[in-house]
Amino acid sequence: MAMLEVKNLAIQFGGLRAVDNFHISIEKGQLYGLIGPNGAGKTTVFNLLTGVYKPNEGVIKLDGVDITGKNTIEINKAGIARTFQNIRLFKGLSVLDNVKVGLHNQNSYDTFTGIFRLPRYFKVEKAMNERAMEILKVFDLDKEADLLAGNLPYGKQRKLEIARALATDPKLLLLDEPAAGMNPNETQELMDTIRFVRDHFDMTILLIEHDMRLVGGICEELTVLNFGQVLIQGETSTVLNDPAVITAYLGE
Repeated sequence: MAMLEVKNLAIQFGGLRAVDNFHISIEKGQLYGLIGPNGAGKTTVFNLLTGVYKPNEGVIKLDGVDITGKNTIEINKAGIARTFQNIRLFKGLSVLDNVKVGLHNQNSYDTFTGIFRLPRYFKVEKAMNERAMEILKVFDLDKEADLLAGNLPYGKQRKLEIARALATDPKLLLLDEPAAGMNPNETQELMDTIRFVRDHFDMTILLIEHDMRLVGGICEELTVLNFGQVLIQGETSTVLNDPAVITAYLGE
């Protein structure tokens, strides 16, 4: 059974068919890429998968469960987490607290317990602190745990956003242009991090990316989107050498 199975997905804004008959199948543990020229509909697909938009047509199944049309909170609880092309951290909170925001998806206490600091409050907070530090160590951010997130260098903010997404304990992680704005050294480090996340967390990853070096270096399969429709799908080396893909990018 595929971790993500999408069939005939479509959405229309006014007279514009932004995504039409989109389909994809991603197996558990795969590192999969979604690429295409600017305006091809890639982020729209992510927004459909995460409940930001509701599709006009089609079916989305996560690990065999139909999640079509559910809202963002329901989809996150079902097991999809994402990052954004434009980093969306709580920059006024500490690095540690940003990760703990994600952990609240699994660990919680009622308002009464929180206000009056009952024993469960301290137990849950201690467990979340420990788990958050474990996740931060994976990204070599544990030494910056007490810093404000907004004071981290750009590359580390990217890592922190991935760490926060992982804190929700997802089955599928969506990365929206994770290498955007990074220099070559940061990109290489990110590639190593993404591979480690897949292996260490037994994670299935779907990423949007324009950096073809990163795509070619880590993705096992690709879907190319152009004008909201699937242009080609298959193994990375085959797709990147397809004349139709080259033409699509040259025409960007």
